Amino acid sequence: MGGVLSLGSPKCRRSEYNEMINNRSCKRQKTSSTFYDEESSRLIPFLPDELSIQILARLPRFCYFKLRLVSQKWKATFESAELFKVRKELGSTEEWLYVLIKDEADELSWHALDPLSKNWQRLPPMPNVVCADESKRGFSGLWLRNVVGSGIKIAEVIRSWLGQKDTLDQMPFGGCSNGAVDGCLYVLGGFSRATTTRSVWRFDPISNKWSKTTSMSTGRAYCKTSILNNKLYVAGGVSQGRGGLTSLQSAEVFDPCTATWSDVPSMPFSKAQLVPTAYLSDLLKPIATGMTSYMGRLFVPQSLYSWPFIVDVGGEIYDPETNSWAEMPIGMGEGWPARQAGTKLSVVVDGELYAFDPSASSNSGKIKVYDQKEDTWKVAIGKVPVADFTESESPYLLTGFHGKIHVLTKDANHNIEVMQADVQGNLGSPLSSTSVYAKSLHEHSDSETVFWKVIDSKNLGSVELVNCQVLDV
Repeated sequence: MGGVLSLGSPKCRRSEYNEMINNRSCKRQKTSSTFYDEESSRLIPFLPDELSIQILARLPRFCYFKLRLVSQKWKATFESAELFKVRKELGSTEEWLYVLIKDEADELSWHALDPLSKNWQRLPPMPNVVCADESKRGFSGLWLRNVVGSGIKIAEVIRSWLGQKDTLDQMPFGGCSNGAVDGCLYVLGGFSRATTTRSVWRFDPISNKWSKTTSMSTGRAYCKTSILNNKLYVAGGVSQGRGGLTSLQSAEVFDPCTATWSDVPSMPFSKAQLVPTAYLSDLLKPIATGMTSYMGRLFVPQSLYSWPFIVDVGGEIYDPETNSWAEMPIGMGEGWPARQAGTKLSVVVDGELYAFDPSASSNSGKIKVYDQKEDTWKVAIGKVPVADFTESESPYLLTGFHGKIHVLTKDANHNIEVMQADVQGNLGSPLSSTSVYAKSLHEHSDSETVFWKVIDSKNLGSVELVNCQVLDV
């Protein structure tokens, strides 16, 4: 009897109670630990990651550079294609301007401008990589000067002959071309160790990294590029041959979805065959001086060139549906405005083809629009304020984003200015603005006022403008 009573003694009951309390406490600790582990693994605590991505996709893209420092998971998210796919679905993509410049040491660098926040970002440097099959030396400096013009100064070529300096050897990617397709920036060809290269490099703004992609079939420099049907076309340029540099009539197209190149029929340069004498035919070399995607086709203005002489010979049009070239309308080809060295700056905005005409004045220019019905170029903006940089290789660039024409130039203090013009005027009449802009000029013809807005300026030192592209990401 005493043994039975001893089992139910107060001391024993207290021991059982304490054991039960400890077991419950361990269970609570395990449950709590599991709960907080699950929450800490989420992008935003207490929210599903799918909802968090919907929130982050609505933030301005310039915030991403700091937000990726929050954690490794946030960094991986902001560098993932999933987030940017959601941005595209939501219609929250942003157009950024990417500017390629060359400094006094002949080094190239890219800088990105967010036009809304006015923030500039310097891109990682382009890889200084030379392929083994592209490292052979030797070229004709005279041919280079004759074909590409003022991009390489005669004195520098002479110094290279004397062994004092090899400009192209010291400037990787010199003479490269650029394009923007499928949300990525591309750098194609150019000179590397004094020979033309086939290499193609791609910058992905999502990962903020450069990577090498499929090379072109032909090594070329100073080729022309354009985007059509979400594919990147290249045409013309110069290539290294046994006898030196030769101008190219070939073209090819890159599909970013498959990372493959395909051949395009060579440009006929039919008008180049009309040169009256064999001497001029040998002296004047046909070159493509521009390429623009317009109305579902590629428009390539062309010239015959031998420094310092250049003769416009109209141009040709490539139709991807027929996979063939045809002559450009006479008025379009002969009237296409050209800047120094014959390079033609053009852009399509709201379906209209515009071109920059430097005119005779050194501190101004005009923007013309092509009238397809009348086959003629008409003045759209009578005066564009550009500073006098006659010694500059590329004193201004033309581009379009946010549905407006933009001109890049340098002011008197060598700041890079991005100027915006309204594109709401009637064909052939001066454009007008609906808001007060930072700069204004009076049209002398109709007494109307064209306003220019400097949306931002940046002091990057003593640099040359080389190229600009727009990415919508």
